[in-house]
Amino acid sequence: MAVDLTPRQPKKTYGGEGGAYYEWSPADLPMLGVASIGAAKLSLAAGGLSLPSYSDSAKVAYVLQGTGTCGIVLPEATKEKVVGVKEGDALALPFGVVTWWHNAPDATTELIVLFLGDTSKGHKAGQFTNFQLTGANGIFTGFSTEFVGRAWDLTQDDAAKLVSSQPASGIVKLGAGQKLPAPSAEDRKGMALNCLEAPLDVDIKNGGRVVVLNTQNLPLVKEVGLGADLVRIDAHSMCSPGFSCDSAYQVTYIVRGSGRVQVVGTDGKRVLETHVEGGYLFIVPRFFVVSKIADASGLEWFSIITTPNPIFSHLAGRTSVWKAISPEVLEASFNTTPEMEKLFRSKRLDSEIFFAPN
Repeated sequence: MAVDLTPRQPKKTYGGEGGAYYEWSPADLPMLGVASIGAAKLSLAAGGLSLPSYSDSAKVAYVLQGTGTCGIVLPEATKEKVVGVKEGDALALPFGVVTWWHNAPDATTELIVLFLGDTSKGHKAGQFTNFQLTGANGIFTGFSTEFVGRAWDLTQDDAAKLVSSQPASGIVKLGAGQKLPAPSAEDRKGMALNCLEAPLDVDIKNGGRVVVLNTQNLPLVKEVGLGADLVRIDAHSMCSPGFSCDSAYQVTYIVRGSGRVQVVGTDGKRVLETHVEGGYLFIVPRFFVVSKIADASGLEWFSIITTPNPIFSHLAGRTSVWKAISPEVLEASFNTTPEMEKLFRSKRLDSEIFFAPN
């Protein structure tokens, strides 16, 4: 059955003076439901606080813009980790993690965080369900004052007062003088990896660069069950046609720049040909082949892959499948001459997965 692969931007779900929360919906991007992937974006204004919450899905968070603070309470932990975050940071957030996010009152830019995750065990396929601990729709607004009072060892009057004291929902803006815990360098260890500063897994001059998140450089990726990477290709460069060979979906968010994308599926049919730019998200089905060519501005994208240690096969370049296949099979497969086979094999001997313009 054909599924619309057209890249989409998110829609605002809620927000106010402190910021806003945006979501991609399976109704607009059907592949989210097919792949059981959730995608959302948090934008916090200066002084904005995203109230403590947990989700029904394991996620990878990627900081698109700004600097700020993330509070993380791991399951069964007795103390929160207070992690300073900045543009380029990736964090793996397993099931059961409670988080809050804050943008400093004196911040000159918004703090913008992308969330991509697996919703296969969630309430809605293709969409995160977040559970707020406080606020107008917080968990304890649903319990009777008797239950809340017994749980917190408060009188029913005090319990009612505490539960109703935060009238906002999801995101608030802190008042003047309100302070939150300062980030700890120790808390950051093992919790975040900055993809703009990490060692490059691929670095091709005038072609592109890749940083891959995996169980080695961010151990919590194993608990999340997702791999991720940040890819930056230079002006007019091409990313080799390739596919995930371990039955994984590729979920791609365009961070900045622009370019062209083609995806080819079963029976050699081109199922997507489009132009993308910053802010758009699209999903490549399992085993479908995708390739991208950057415009003059270059192209940068952050992707998750639905396996913690993804493996890709490329169909062009030095590490191409075609370079491994014997000449006789290549000749017969293309129904071509030995001379054309030699010409074909002689190309891209030094190029890996990114091809700079001629």
